[in-house]
Amino acid sequence: MIPPVIPIVPVPVETSGDSETVWLYEKRRQIYPRAVHGWFAGWRWAMVWITQLVFYGLPWLSWNDRPAVLFDLASRRFYIFNLVLHPQDFIYLTVLLVICAYALFLFTAVAGRLWCGFTCPQTVYTEIFLWVERHIEGDRIARMKRDAGPRSIDRLWRKGAKHAAWLAIGLYTGFTFVGYFTPIRTLWAESFTMSFGPWEWFWVLFYGLATYGNAGWLREQVCLYMCPYARFQSAMFDHDTMIVSYDPQRGEPRGSRPRSADPRALGKGDCIDCTLCVQVCPTGIDIRQGLQYACIGCAACIDVCDDVMDKMKYPQGLIRFATQNGLTQRLSTKQTWRRVLRPRVLIYSAVLLLICGAFVTSLAMRSPFRVDVVRDRGVLARMVGEGNIENVYRLQVMNATEVTQRFRVEVEGLDGVTVASQPDFEVGPAEARWLPVSVQIPRDVARLLGSGVHPVKFEVESVDASGDKSEVEEKSTFVVPR
Repeated sequence: MIPPVIPIVPVPVETSGDSETVWLYEKRRQIYPRAVHGWFAGWRWAMVWITQLVFYGLPWLSWNDRPAVLFDLASRRFYIFNLVLHPQDFIYLTVLLVICAYALFLFTAVAGRLWCGFTCPQTVYTEIFLWVERHIEGDRIARMKRDAGPRSIDRLWRKGAKHAAWLAIGLYTGFTFVGYFTPIRTLWAESFTMSFGPWEWFWVLFYGLATYGNAGWLREQVCLYMCPYARFQSAMFDHDTMIVSYDPQRGEPRGSRPRSADPRALGKGDCIDCTLCVQVCPTGIDIRQGLQYACIGCAACIDVCDDVMDKMKYPQGLIRFATQNGLTQRLSTKQTWRRVLRPRVLIYSAVLLLICGAFVTSLAMRSPFRVDVVRDRGVLARMVGEGNIENVYRLQVMNATEVTQRFRVEVEGLDGVTVASQPDFEVGPAEARWLPVSVQIPRDVARLLGSGVHPVKFEVESVDASGDKSEVEEKSTFVVPR
């Protein structure tokens, strides 16, 4: 379903004689969202607390004498609790992004823009910044009166205090973001002397000012014009998607009336046209006009409308999560949910579960070390003492644990093949080490094989401090010269 197109109405700005100048783009209308309380508002604030406790808290959490989550770009190692990942493990990030994409498709097909309304960083930080604004400048009416009135000391100090608080939140957010790449306790100590490195300065300021600008100044403009999700969501919506909906059959014709009046006797619906649903909307839309791309699914209008219905002693649900088929066909809740769980949703769910299962299984069965075998291009195949043929290889061994591991190298695939160099070595915790390995075969075996390239297999066995053994096999080739 394609969201309705909002026409661009030219606004006349200047008239001179027979000519008229118009602007094709309307000036931004300042939105003053009203505070709202209710069931969905509680869930929205619960998500604010959960996401921010995770974001701000993880860098401070210690694990094995280091931050629990640390992306050490300098040493090219990524620590996530017990996991130690190297650049060769980039496939896990790819799978994680695929999981996030499928989860977004699934949630959108089921219940619209849940991500936007409850967990999107833009929504979360806008909610935090609005909370600061309300506590310093007051609620909607107080802010509107102050902005429309003359400049004063009261207005100046409130605006200054608000922006100072916004900047502090933004800069600490940038500081926390950098704390995922530089140990945050080291960063905290450096902050007292302002001795950050150039890249640390850049990202603290960039991320902090971006948070301040997006959540404090742009707000709904990010959702309306900068976020691509609002534009392609129609590809994932259909008439059985749960969305924030106004029930026109019950609400129309709208109009004010005394609280004790019977709306049916007056020929009116349940909507009293109080416009509170518009006043609480963070993007400033009127949900009574139907589905719109600017609706982020935050459900603030549901909370405030249910409160009005309670005061009017009408049933709740004039604005609610519902499907378009459910509204037009007057389906029951059971019938609506039966149609929500349609084949499209079941396929998304099955694929998502399959990918998640494979991802978790792969992590659980992941080897505690990785081995790459590379032929040493600087040393050609050659004949050594007693006529043996020698090839030299370079082994990159990456210890994916935080304990020292001892390794032993063996080679198979050719008769009489042996490791001529030291076969035993150690690799420190989370270390990646390059090692030269010489492999030889007897002269008689080389004559039987003949010149050319022959397959061999490297077997690298590790034994950690607890005695657990692991083995990795890597294929390569052995060259017999002419």
